[in-house]
Amino acid sequence: MARISAKDRMDNEINAGSMADIAFLLLIFFLVTTTMAEDKGILVKLPPWSDEKPDITRLKERNVFSVLVNASNQLLVRGEPTEIDNLRERTKEFISNPQRLTNLSENPRKAIISLKNDRGTSYETYLSVYNELQGAYAELRHDEALKRYGKAYDVCSVSERKAIRNDIPLILSEAEPTSFGEEN
Repeated sequence: MARISAKDRMDNEINAGSMADIAFLLLIFFLVTTTMAEDKGILVKLPPWSDEKPDITRLKERNVFSVLVNASNQLLVRGEPTEIDNLRERTKEFISNPQRLTNLSENPRKAIISLKNDRGTSYETYLSVYNELQGAYAELRHDEALKRYGKAYDVCSVSERKAIRNDIPLILSEAEPTSFGEEN
């Protein structure tokens, strides 16, 4: 029987010394060429940071449109239970106050939307409420553009849009969410 020598065993091995280098190069290649999906969220312009104490001003109750969303995804708008489907129309009526009622805002410049949710509120409900509030402002601005310039807000010039935004500013105040179930 023939004996297997160390020399014969060496011939059967594969040199794997450069495998680590190849794997590292492939890893770098895939990291460089892969595109990362960016998370998309709500674009909101935050106020600038200030070390000064905020100016506490008392607001007229009639100018505040409070929207509370509890952990059960139910809405309470100005103290009344409301469905999300009715939120846009109620918001538009509050901001514009076409009948000059004393319980709605004095004018669109003074109207403040206050949004507060619970930590248990679903993200889908939060986004639906936020979209309805934004949609109310978009429709009011669109109607104002038609009335003033006879064209849609989207096709107005920059100066025309700025004038409309000045007259119908979006003032949305978001309060810190409450603990789970606290708003029931």
